Amino acid sequence: MKCIYCGCIDSKVVDSRQNEDGTSIRRRRECISCGKRFTTYETVENTPILVVKKDGSRQPFDPSKVKIGIMKACEKRPISMTSIDKLVNDIQRKILNSLDQEISSSYIGELVMEGLKEIDEVAYVRYASVHRQFKDINTLLDEIESIVKLKESLSKEKK
Repeated sequence: MKCIYCGCIDSKVVDSRQNEDGTSIRRRRECISCGKRFTTYETVENTPILVVKKDGSRQPFDPSKVKIGIMKACEKRPISMTSIDKLVNDIQRKILNSLDQEISSSYIGELVMEGLKEIDEVAYVRYASVHRQFKDINTLLDEIESIVKLKESLSKEKK
């Protein structure tokens, strides 16, 4: 780290401490050349992820929007906030681990539906009806039938 007093590139770390919320590390350094001390902060560099909407517009990824959508689908259902938070965290982790700077809103919707299918089938159908924009009752019924078939095949495998 370059000394702010003399410009020397060599310095040694005298003390390191994490801040209270764990988002950065404060380091006290001492210049090898002039002996003066200075402070640096180390933080994680966040690369902004943009969500590409269906109309082609872009906006920053916001996990709180994902959470709001999930909460609407889970309204009046016996689903704990812990389950919802876990699903949101899992989705956020998958998006960040993809290393893509742009993610389609439909991909995020598919991740939500995948998670809701495991948590609650009614919440899944609610979310899917909005996300997939079911045109009529037959499309909705087809989706419900596919869930029932999947559930039946899974119960046969367990036996």
